[in-house]
Amino acid sequence: MKAMEKIICLVDGEHYLPVTKAAVETLDCMEHIDVKALVFIGGTEKLKTSSPEEYAKIMEKPVYFGEDPHKIPYNLIRKIIRKYDADTVMDLSDEPVLDYSKRFNIATIVLEEGAIYRGPDFEFQPLTEYDVLEKPSIKILGTGKRIGKTAVSAYAARLIHEKDYNPCVVAMGRGGPEEPEIVRGDKIRITPEYLIEQAYKGVHAASDHWEDALMSRILTIGCRRCGGGMVGDVFITNAKRGAEIANEVEADFVIMEGSGAAIPPVKTNRHIVIVGANQPMINIKKFFGPFRIKLADLIILTMCEEPMATKKKIKDIEEFIHEINPNAKVIPTIFRPKPLQDIKDKNVLFATTAPESIMDVLVAYLEDKYKCNIVGTTTHLSNRPLLQKDIEKYINEAEVMLTELKAAAVDVATKDALDAGLDVVYSDNIPIVVDESPEDLDKAIIEVVDAAIDDFYTRLTP
Repeated sequence: MKAMEKIICLVDGEHYLPVTKAAVETLDCMEHIDVKALVFIGGTEKLKTSSPEEYAKIMEKPVYFGEDPHKIPYNLIRKIIRKYDADTVMDLSDEPVLDYSKRFNIATIVLEEGAIYRGPDFEFQPLTEYDVLEKPSIKILGTGKRIGKTAVSAYAARLIHEKDYNPCVVAMGRGGPEEPEIVRGDKIRITPEYLIEQAYKGVHAASDHWEDALMSRILTIGCRRCGGGMVGDVFITNAKRGAEIANEVEADFVIMEGSGAAIPPVKTNRHIVIVGANQPMINIKKFFGPFRIKLADLIILTMCEEPMATKKKIKDIEEFIHEINPNAKVIPTIFRPKPLQDIKDKNVLFATTAPESIMDVLVAYLEDKYKCNIVGTTTHLSNRPLLQKDIEKYINEAEVMLTELKAAAVDVATKDALDAGLDVVYSDNIPIVVDESPEDLDKAIIEVVDAAIDDFYTRLTP
């Protein structure tokens, strides 16, 4: 027998009361639905009574009013969901009481409470979270793509490994394998030739778990996903199976790594969220940016330098984060490349996914810190035709191809460079805390790891 769906309805005074009552009764007469209560969220045009008691008497349901009829009672909605342990919040309101922004605010609250937010032509469901991990864990997720999530994940994994927590990474990517794939970054030597060999076998050898294995030298498990919903769920993924494999391997701590703005559907003890200061403010402050930010125990703000983000914008983002998630530590960072091998006195062709606007800064950094000569650059690792054109333009001047392990780094950049007789050196991206911040990034990451371990063992205690 199908379980009764406990529903809270959002209603307003812009609808004639008998019309609202008819809508509620239409819902309530369905045999699998139990309308528990109504929350009045504003509007006065057709409201003949402001008395909750009289309104409830007419509706024959409990009705809750906020303190200010001109403001959406967000906290009240949360309170009533909890009071009735509601499965669904059904929105029977409309413009002008609710606009798009207000509806996303409501959706964030409803999803945080683990309920469904539904309207006449929309439905937002809570994140899928399979509770399958048998080890302490964190999740690293992002608010978008190309904000440095994989670089931060690799950095965190390496740090956690160096601190003897014995971690593994389960990475979910759009180019991942059909069956979860274990890469023993702790045991095998991942060379350019080895990655080319994998590519010839049909493996996407620049997928995130290969990058994690190369940069962090730990065991990684590669998974795939397709599609990314607005909240963060995916259409298909084998990440749940990847998590189950993580239970079986020789690791004591699990890092679940997201993909773009998509979130692995596996429950973890704690969360680190990557926010790009280069993202449009509307994507951070509106839609489901706040939902992701509220998940965080630690927020690493990346790309905190001009021209990608002004100091004012960075400050505005930090203030917004502190406002909606005051318990999360926020650490502003920039990225700088770190070659995995010596490139001193070499003529270098540098391939990256960084934007063209920051290229002069990266070139100056590489030449100054690693004493090399950058003879050419390309920002087109994610665009194979343009990448090949750039390589053809500079390859005769270079001795070394320095490339990030992303996108077409193997099947185009590495292959073309090896074919031309160049050495290939892979480049990590290291998050560096900006000078103005007093925070210690390494300490903050380990604090989240320790909290995750405490949570895990507390949950096991009877």
